[in-house]
Amino acid sequence: MGDKILLLVEDDPNDEALALRALRRHNVKSEIIVVRDGAEALDWLFARGSHAGRDTSLLPQAVLLDLKLPKVDGLEVLRTIRADPRTRRLPVVLLTSSKQDQDLIAGYDLGANSYVRKPVDFAHFADAVGQVGLYWLLVNEVVPAGR
Repeated sequence: MGDKILLLVEDDPNDEALALRALRRHNVKSEIIVVRDGAEALDWLFARGSHAGRDTSLLPQAVLLDLKLPKVDGLEVLRTIRADPRTRRLPVVLLTSSKQDQDLIAGYDLGANSYVRKPVDFAHFADAVGQVGLYWLLVNEVVPAGR
C-alpha cells in the first residue's frame, strides 16, 4: 500500500490537522499530499506551476476535496478533473461542511464519487475521514493507469 497516494485539498489548517490525524489513527499509511487551495490542487494534478515537472503518471488513489476553497472552488476543481481524460476516472470525495442541497446536487452532477459532510466534533470527523481513507485506498478498485 506504500505506493498509493491520497490527495487532500483543504484550506482550513484545523480540518487538515484533524484529517491527517484521523487517517493515521486508522492506520492509513499511504502518502498523503496536502494542497491548500483549488489552484494548487489543479497544479499538482496536472504538473504545472510550482508542481511543474512532477511525474504525472503518479496520480492519487483518491482526492478528498473540500468545496469552499480559495482561488478555485472545489466544484470547479471537480469540473476540471472530470473534463480531462487523464483524470476523468479519478475517485473524488467531496468532504465539506456545506449543508446546502445545491452543493450536494452540483457535486454529484459534476461526477463526484462520494459526498461526505464534515461532522462538527472530532470523534465523528475522525471516524468519517478514516473510513473514507480506508475505503478508497484499500477496498476500492481503480482503473489501471493508461486506460
